[in-house]
Amino acid sequence: MKQSNKQTATLTRKNRDTTAALYLRLSRDDNLGGESNSISNQKKLLSKVAKEKGFINLLVFIDDGMSGVTMDRPGFNEMLTELEKGYIAAVFVKDMSRLGRNYIEVGRLTECFFPEHDIRLVSVSDGVDTSEGENEFAPFINIMSEWYARDISKKRRASNSVKGNSGEPLGPPPYGYKKDPDNPKKWVIDEEAAAVVQRIYSLALDVKGIHQIASILIDDGVLTPMNYWYSKGLPRGGKKNPEGTRWNNSTVLKILRLQEYCGDVINFKTYSKSYKNKKRIENPEENRTVFKDVHESIIDREIWERVQSKRGKIRKRKTRDGEKNMFSGFLFCADCRGTLNYHFNQTNPNIKYFNCRNYNIGKHKLCSSTHYIRVDFLEQVMLGEIQRLTKYAIKYEDEFVKLVAGHSQKAAESQRRIKLKELNAMLDRDKELDMLFNRMYEDNVAGKIDDARFAKMSQQYN
Repeated sequence: MKQSNKQTATLTRKNRDTTAALYLRLSRDDNLGGESNSISNQKKLLSKVAKEKGFINLLVFIDDGMSGVTMDRPGFNEMLTELEKGYIAAVFVKDMSRLGRNYIEVGRLTECFFPEHDIRLVSVSDGVDTSEGENEFAPFINIMSEWYARDISKKRRASNSVKGNSGEPLGPPPYGYKKDPDNPKKWVIDEEAAAVVQRIYSLALDVKGIHQIASILIDDGVLTPMNYWYSKGLPRGGKKNPEGTRWNNSTVLKILRLQEYCGDVINFKTYSKSYKNKKRIENPEENRTVFKDVHESIIDREIWERVQSKRGKIRKRKTRDGEKNMFSGFLFCADCRGTLNYHFNQTNPNIKYFNCRNYNIGKHKLCSSTHYIRVDFLEQVMLGEIQRLTKYAIKYEDEFVKLVAGHSQKAAESQRRIKLKELNAMLDRDKELDMLFNRMYEDNVAGKIDDARFAKMSQQYN
């Protein structure tokens, strides 16, 4: 998120020397550090220091609740985009860890990106100001920031392992439950939401499909789970849907699959491979931990199992040969930009066609036309184009070869530029590591770093 005390349009290279970016970041781990790390206090501190150093045009970029381990952060990415435009002269942060807790990426930023764009870096708490010369301890500060993130990750994993294996829920309560005000480690039934869950299961037992159930909830004006939590002031991750009552099929399906409604706690459903990779991977069922009848059930276990049995018997329609059509994934609606889905006539399976997926969803259509097109017609069009190109190639062989060669050369040149950029980044990184090892060696010889620490740091980046 970006804020500014002046319109961005008025910022040009003419007033570059008085324009600075203030980057503020706070994650859940940083919040443990107390009020001094809060976004508001970071902004006050950086604004004061920036103005003292002569910067009056301040652009504020914020990532609230974002971990420093990942460098893919909205506010951070927006700041880099603005820096590349060339009208910002300096970046102010409270400390180096605000930029990130990934030593390699932060090093590339401070050693390559900022110097290339002539950007001054000021880290207030660390005493770093690149206008006063190169700070020899900046790389070590980045290393310690990454070690801190790794240590926090290890402690959290150990804590989650103990909690998860003791039956304490590791995640927030699902739709239909809420935390017990007297004991946040326990779930109690949220009567209003639980009534919706029970209705969904009742409709499923009446042989209603997930799309039919979603349509009924939409017609009755029932708030979706995310919008319901927003209406109750409950903090949850995710975005609020502007259409608060538009239920998706996936939401209904997820509710029908949740075993937690039987009163169970299921931990370790997902995992991540590394503290640097935030992507969650689904854990096989045999690696999950299940505790039955921990909290009051919303759905009787017998009913839940009957619904699972019914859902398991639903067959997806397949083509006669069971294969995808060659046009699948390449056709899009001209009106809504949705994909065209592949179908075949149930009475006559030889009739195969595509139509817009946003039209073929019942009465709550997102597209005004079916955009129906038969596969045999598409095949005729494709065959005609191949024959036309073949005739052209035979008649104008030299011109055709030049066209194909020109296209291949452009593709090859584009690929070459990408590889060259990657190579230059690796070479820059190699130089940076050489410089770092030289500093470490000099500090070891001078006695600033003892032999044990020197050996440990050398092994880390060997």
